[in-house]
Amino acid sequence: MKTVLGVAGALAAGTGPLSTPAHAAPTHGTGSHGTRAADPGHPVLRYTAPAADWETESLPVGNGALGASVFGTLPTEHIQFAEKTLWTGGPGTPGYRYGNWENPRPDALASVRADIDAHTSVTPEDAAARLGQPRIGYGGHQTFGDLLIDIDGAPGTAEGYTRTLDLAQALATVSYPHDGTTFHRTVFASYPDQVLAGHFAADRGGSVSLTLRYTSPRQDYTATTEGDRLTIRGTLQDNGMRFEAQLRLRTEGGTVSADGDRLTVSGADSAWFVLAAGTDYADTYPDYRGADPHERVTTAVDQAAARPYRELLDRHTTDHAALFSRVELDLGQGSAPEQTTDALLAAYTGGDSAADRALEALFFQYGRYLLIASSRAGSLPANLQGAWNNSTEPPWSADYHVNINLQMNYWPAEATNLAETTAPYDRFVQALREPGRTTAQSMFGARGWVVHDETTPFGFTGVHDWPTSFWFPEAAAWLTSQLYEHYRFDGSTDYLRNTAYPAMKEAAEFWIDVLRTDPRDNTLVVTPSFSPEHGDFTAGAAMSQQIVRELFVNTLEAAQTLGDDPAFRTTLRETIDRIDPGLRVGSWGQLMEWKTDLDGRTDDHRHVSHLYALHPGRQIEPGSEFAEAAKVSLTARGDGGTGWSKAWKINFWARLRDGNHAHTMLAEQLKDSTLANLWDTHPPFQIDGNFGATSGITEMLLQSQHDVIEVLPALPAAWGSGTVRGLRARGGATLEIGWANGRATRIALTASRTRELTVRSDLLPGGTTTFKAVAGEIYTWE
Repeated sequence: MKTVLGVAGALAAGTGPLSTPAHAAPTHGTGSHGTRAADPGHPVLRYTAPAADWETESLPVGNGALGASVFGTLPTEHIQFAEKTLWTGGPGTPGYRYGNWENPRPDALASVRADIDAHTSVTPEDAAARLGQPRIGYGGHQTFGDLLIDIDGAPGTAEGYTRTLDLAQALATVSYPHDGTTFHRTVFASYPDQVLAGHFAADRGGSVSLTLRYTSPRQDYTATTEGDRLTIRGTLQDNGMRFEAQLRLRTEGGTVSADGDRLTVSGADSAWFVLAAGTDYADTYPDYRGADPHERVTTAVDQAAARPYRELLDRHTTDHAALFSRVELDLGQGSAPEQTTDALLAAYTGGDSAADRALEALFFQYGRYLLIASSRAGSLPANLQGAWNNSTEPPWSADYHVNINLQMNYWPAEATNLAETTAPYDRFVQALREPGRTTAQSMFGARGWVVHDETTPFGFTGVHDWPTSFWFPEAAAWLTSQLYEHYRFDGSTDYLRNTAYPAMKEAAEFWIDVLRTDPRDNTLVVTPSFSPEHGDFTAGAAMSQQIVRELFVNTLEAAQTLGDDPAFRTTLRETIDRIDPGLRVGSWGQLMEWKTDLDGRTDDHRHVSHLYALHPGRQIEPGSEFAEAAKVSLTARGDGGTGWSKAWKINFWARLRDGNHAHTMLAEQLKDSTLANLWDTHPPFQIDGNFGATSGITEMLLQSQHDVIEVLPALPAAWGSGTVRGLRARGGATLEIGWANGRATRIALTASRTRELTVRSDLLPGGTTTFKAVAGEIYTWE
């Protein structure tokens, strides 16, 4: 339908009338949000039995720093918890050197480069022997321990038992009837009060009696009680890190008593605990130690315990909802399904049922929930398991893999309206710069900063010696891309100047120094270069070239915006002109993974790294020669892989505008790579797949990487009708989109910046409109 430009809102805002764009312009008015989409149902995970297994069935809550897994078990509630800074390894561990070479190796890089020039490649084992070294003091994330709450008189089983995780309120609940009384439990992790809280109640007065105790798989702590307080304090034997948790137990009615390491409640109407935890970790190189956690933990737990429970709960739900409620998604699922979540997952086919749509919408919102719960300002960023770990030796140390995994954790942050969750990521990247400078100088003789394949909270920017995953100096360049994406969405030049650009510029300086001229064609290439996590070491692997070139392009754009040193900008332009872009079409029409045509038609490796330029990069335009080649490569790789790999493929197919294949990949992830509690599995549990899937669903509905806001660019046939509200686009826009029969029926765009925007949709005459948007205005097409 042709729309008419309304100018009243613009005039009221004092901007004067808008000029009419070449294509039909939207109607618009003032306000902060578009019309709300239809209620898509309350997103809740629901079960009718307690969790029998931590990885597959427990339900996660978190406040960024603390992550807890709730079992809902009878008659002893089990709540396992972790605090993200409790790590072994690093300073204090004998022999720790931040991954840097123990002794200088002045000829190591030169010898590998020379062999690559002479023989095209070297094996990963050869490269690791010359450039790697055994991992010393790397360490791993640690579980803090387990709270066990013995419920007096609770049954072994209960007819009518329910266990839920309410994503909108961030509450894990248990309810069950027993002997004519209904018992309720609620567990949450409060960001405003920095505590884990648990509430136990019954609908008959005086029915709550319980004993609370603490256990840990380590023996490096003491647990003592006094009054209503349980104190857990210890020192990690590995590195001397001090840690402490305090819990206070409050009641309405009844009594609280302390005995040894246990607290007991008798005859209460209700009881609740608050727990705060911390360590003496600080993100400051080289020592990574700060103040003893005792005062901080005591203050947090005492302040929380002084609040009435209802106030504590309201502060938590209000804070969480302020983030979570920004986005609603209706894929045509109708009202909330009657099936439990595990039953929905078991029955899921990816077909046309409302139940399948409900699971997909729930999975999307679960990714947003997990990001809020595992990444808030003041904490470390989400790691390989977010904020949840029940082990002293978790898979891959529950560390920060930076050859895709950490980056993938934040793919949905900007577009799904959770920009605040990137604060820990930003701080983590800044903290890597100083140790990264030492590694850049000692290993490469270069300026700037670098980090390799894997890292920790202790500035591990060097190498280890696992042949297929020890060398990835492009990681720092990739890490900075999220910083620039934040700027592209938000538009704050203060953020660009003070946070993003310094890290980008230093990373660019590193590569200006490290790139080498390829004797084959005189282009600048990364050498040695390794395509994660297979093949040989070569010069100019596609992913390496794409990442580094994107860094230069982003840095040049930022330098121009900020008016930085003209000489530096000239160097960037000259380097961009000379660098191999990493984009070639091979002998069977594929996008080549290596500079030499080595791709195998039967290679189904989970890493499809040479498609970086398609996603998360922005170097490949839809419909281009390289997009078609990427499609050939992606088809050859197949639809298999681990959880995170399938999630990446959702994003790839969405960028190729093939919504049906993107939906196929979502279905494959849900059917084969998702656990009963909806955690993604590699296997084992690895959270990046959750975040990658949420990003992929977003890419199906809205894209803006090429500075055009593309509405429903990859809508699958299975999502014939629906609405989404609150997704954000680069350039400063928040959108509500409605569609039916596979076509957009309504678009409402709220501008957060005054600037020219271009929108593309089949709802618009001619398919595209460009107009000057005014901050605070709503523009509507229907």
